[in-house]
Amino acid sequence: MTRSRLAPGTGIVTVPGAAPVLRTSGGEFLRIDTRGVTGEALVRRLAGEEAPGGQPSAEEPPTAELVRLVEAFEAGGHAVSVPPRAPLAARTVHVLGDPVLTGPVARCAGAEGAEVRRITPDQVAELARAVPDRGRPEGCVAVVWCLDSPVPEGLWDTADRLPDRRIAWLRSHREGSHSWIEPLAAAPGDVTSRHVRLRRLAATPAHRELAAYWAGHRTPDTGPHPTEASAALIAALLTADLIAWAEAEAEAAGGVGRQPAGLPPRRRLRRIDLRDLTFTEHPVLPVPDVAPLPVPAPVGTRAGESAAEARA
Repeated sequence: MTRSRLAPGTGIVTVPGAAPVLRTSGGEFLRIDTRGVTGEALVRRLAGEEAPGGQPSAEEPPTAELVRLVEAFEAGGHAVSVPPRAPLAARTVHVLGDPVLTGPVARCAGAEGAEVRRITPDQVAELARAVPDRGRPEGCVAVVWCLDSPVPEGLWDTADRLPDRRIAWLRSHREGSHSWIEPLAAAPGDVTSRHVRLRRLAATPAHRELAAYWAGHRTPDTGPHPTEASAALIAALLTADLIAWAEAEAEAAGGVGRQPAGLPPRRRLRRIDLRDLTFTEHPVLPVPDVAPLPVPAPVGTRAGESAAEARA
């Protein structure tokens, strides 16, 4: 019999005078058909209760009904025989940007099992140019770039090529009282920072003013800068996107994944209000490449006649 234990978030509730019930990780209460197994025996087996003095309790010979119960818990995902891996285990997360944000991101990603490394913009460019390493599993490397300011023009152009190398690309920046978390891009065709800029320009009547703001034609920044609380919120949201990416990659590789609620992370733009710590989600799609517009012919040139022929 396997050494199964209750899955994280689940528990057995012993109701006085009634049969025990299972509380799932989602908060549901399910009746347990014990078939003659006592609630105490089931709890000892799945909760690993200790005897007085801190020593593990002596194992009782498992009955056929107890074996059946444990197998039913395992089949329903309410018991596991091995501890679950941290969601970002075996993933490398490169972090760069402003320390007020990169510090919390590094701590959050590391707590979820990631190997966190500091990186420079030049090293990001090297990653974007590097030939994919066929000896390294795809979907295991991410770059997170956090700015406490608007994005200078061209800063993220090279990093936008990371998804072509199967490197996850996640970023955030601040504009006045709002911080923006752009969709994680992990494969060709995902939403890049260029796509976000084009979509935002197309969505506002003040597109000329917004473009000038991004280009640096503005007065000096007056904040508000992220506080400890708002930086923690931004770091948590970024880490949640990394976890969703890792789970999607595991599912694609044949593992067990979980479909997150709400908008898909790769199509979701978040705006965080630093004044009251609220955030909104907005759908955003890639911008398809289009053919360049034809160059207009010089005035006075007849159809089918080149400019040189017209001058002759």
